Amino acid sequence: MDGDIILVIVIVTALAFDFTNGFHDTANVVATAISTRAVAPRAAVAFAAILNFIGAFLSLEVAATVGKAIVEADAITPTIVFAGLVGAIAWNIATWWFGLPSSSSHALIGGLVGAAFAAKGPDAILGEGLLGKVVIPAFVAPILAFLVAGLSILLVYRIVGRLRPGPVTRGFKAGQLLSGGLLALSHGTNDAQKTMGIITLALVAHGDIPADDFHVPFWVVFASASAIALGTYSGGWRIIKTLGTKIIKMDSAQGFSAQGAGAAVILAASHAGYPLSTTHTISGAVMGAGAAKRLSAVRWGVAGNMVLAWVLTIPAAGLIGGASYGLTAIFGDGAVGPVIVMTLLVISLSVVFAKRAEGKHA
Repeated sequence: MDGDIILVIVIVTALAFDFTNGFHDTANVVATAISTRAVAPRAAVAFAAILNFIGAFLSLEVAATVGKAIVEADAITPTIVFAGLVGAIAWNIATWWFGLPSSSSHALIGGLVGAAFAAKGPDAILGEGLLGKVVIPAFVAPILAFLVAGLSILLVYRIVGRLRPGPVTRGFKAGQLLSGGLLALSHGTNDAQKTMGIITLALVAHGDIPADDFHVPFWVVFASASAIALGTYSGGWRIIKTLGTKIIKMDSAQGFSAQGAGAAVILAASHAGYPLSTTHTISGAVMGAGAAKRLSAVRWGVAGNMVLAWVLTIPAAGLIGGASYGLTAIFGDGAVGPVIVMTLLVISLSVVFAKRAEGKHA
């Protein structure tokens, strides 16, 4: 009975994380199009939410990586998965509060690794998978997106440099609907799968799915797609402002190039099964599109704060995840610990959102 209660708590918490992933990472998808006035904010967010939902059904490679290649599935319990989710949600909310576009993906992985380490020690961590599937792509993806976006905008300026600005701007604003759509699709494809992998890992730990027959049930895909789409529609406006206006002041050609470069890198990573940070990737693309025009166009101080948040994400979420597991373990192996931690999490989130609402109306 306790095991069933814990599994339900894990699934609810995982979908709550998926929702926070959606509103935290909305900026990745819509910030460039909004900042260049290619599309109205609410329309951009609704468009992104729909394509996030569709994208979640395109692939399951990333879900398999999260469920099988980072921690030992046989050593994981639903309580460990729950504690990892708490670490991820806590870090997501903290960075959302300060308007920093950090990685929800890395927060999830960091929380899971931290909880597994606290519960089972280093043997529960698959170091090769963590390094090859997460850490190395974390460094490569934003650099690749930076270079692709930079080369793209240089090529674009060479092609349209002598044309009249008015028609060119209108053309690129229309093009941003296509590139933004691809970016939203890629975000749903990569990010929703992480929640799918986590829920499936909990089902394996609970005994509902054999460890040697890892597969994602359709209801998990549908629930994860719905949660991230709803989160995206709710919108993370503070992060949209940081990503869309504080790094560089973009024109429509730069927005088109940044969106296209980000989408290309994320879709390629999803096909290969890398749980990529869409935040890192599109931020790298935005900086590349700005730096290629001129280095001074990028506000490197803001970019530096973002990089610091990126570097801290996995260890910080890991520490919170480990601490969450330690707190649940005080109350034994039953459902009491997860219920108490879940209650504390809900209370904390309620206080945070209430204070934010007070700040808006003050």
